Amino acid sequence: MNQTRLAVAALLIAAFAFIVGTLYYKSETLQQSTTAVQDNRQALVRPHAPVFGNAQAKVTIVEFFDPACETCRAFYPIVKDIIRSGFGEVNLVLRYAPLHQGSDIAIQILEAARQQDLYWPVLEKVLETQPIWADHAQPNPQRIWELLDGTGLDMARARAAMNDVAIRQALEQDVADMVTLKVTKTPSFFVNGTPLSRFGVEELRTLVSEELRRAKAQSPK
Repeated sequence: MNQTRLAVAALLIAAFAFIVGTLYYKSETLQQSTTAVQDNRQALVRPHAPVFGNAQAKVTIVEFFDPACETCRAFYPIVKDIIRSGFGEVNLVLRYAPLHQGSDIAIQILEAARQQDLYWPVLEKVLETQPIWADHAQPNPQRIWELLDGTGLDMARARAAMNDVAIRQALEQDVADMVTLKVTKTPSFFVNGTPLSRFGVEELRTLVSEELRRAKAQSPK
């Protein structure tokens, strides 16, 4: 009986230690991210980054995302809804964080599509078909090409463009900024430079609302 009680007590202590450790880790990670942004604000937005919404919006959501990331796929329509419900006062800047195998190829295809002004429709098709080409057991990003029918993309032109030096340099810059800003998972959100402290849909909506109120309060009357 005593051994059973000791075992239970040990498990409870271990569980408590795990919870405390997890909370400390999250707090420490948030602090590191906040400090990184304060010291390297220019790393949040680069001239080459795709922008969805009003470029002059009061609030900018910066999202480090991976086209092979399932959570990024789930959040995409949510973020678009936040932008559209902001009535021109909120925009989205996408930065790449290629953490999954093969996502670099998907990113090159997206950037090649941008040269044909087809970035957003191609992105939506890439995310829609993600379960087909981004199977974690056997990812095959080359399948994206056959899945892009109907987007209007000139395939031959895109295939030639995807290896452009400018595309490679943009991706390298995003990866460097990801490291600088302590981004370790996707999606990672920053709203007017403030990192999302607790991940979730409502948490993101709340942070956007708070930053919008702050921006309006600081605007000249």
